[in-house]
Amino acid sequence: MQTISENKCHGGIQGVYSHASEVCGCNMTFGLFLPAEAADGPVPVLWYLSGLTCTHENAMTKAGAQTWAAEAGIALVFPDTSPRGNGVADDEAFDLGQGAGFYVNATRTPWAAHFRMWDYLADELPAIVTANFAIAEDRQAITGHSMGGHGALTLAMRLPGRFRSVSAFAPIAHPTASDWGRKQFTAYLGEDESLWAPHDATLLMRRLGFDGPVLIDQGSQDNFLNLLMPETLAQAIAERRQEGQFRMQKGYDHSYYFIATFMPDHIGFHAAELFR
Repeated sequence: MQTISENKCHGGIQGVYSHASEVCGCNMTFGLFLPAEAADGPVPVLWYLSGLTCTHENAMTKAGAQTWAAEAGIALVFPDTSPRGNGVADDEAFDLGQGAGFYVNATRTPWAAHFRMWDYLADELPAIVTANFAIAEDRQAITGHSMGGHGALTLAMRLPGRFRSVSAFAPIAHPTASDWGRKQFTAYLGEDESLWAPHDATLLMRRLGFDGPVLIDQGSQDNFLNLLMPETLAQAIAERRQEGQFRMQKGYDHSYYFIATFMPDHIGFHAAELFR
């Protein structure tokens, strides 16, 4: 692992690090905010998964999350959204290839060689982070935006006991029924739709639910509403009687202005569980 940068931030350290990923077969970069309390021992951690076209840097610099994480004494991890570099498959479209890993393990050519974001986030990166930094393995939570909201919800529901809470900002809620999902799943996983279902938050909510609280925020003026399909997830939450909240925020769009506005709520939501 190499240190790219470390900056003092709200009494703690905002770092950026790179490492050789065995599962992705390339170098990967992630951001990590450690609050001041990490100097005295392991602290709880909130994982933030970003959306289409983003890198580790977008949320790190735009969401304002460090302010509230420092106040709560929580670490933040900002992973990248896909493998990158020379020799890594890509596509001219913004919603496929580099920057659009969709948090799945690709099985189809040319993606299978590098696009193994599920294994990267479920296993490899957590092991690296907890081995090298003062992070409490037993106090984790996860959140994300758009494609990252999809990833956060699917990881939380399919890894029972890993995360104490899960939240999402404008998640891709029903990708097996949306062009933000069907296109990518076909490319990465093939045409057998039964292989897509484990990566659909609405279907997982109906089948599994989550063993903790859920918080979803969605902007009412989001220009991608037809692709996100939030109503399907809201209905699944209600039908399952899942512990949680789905909030439609009047007038907000899909941008980081929306995320920054409600980030304090999400940090507080997760802190209540991480310190319970």
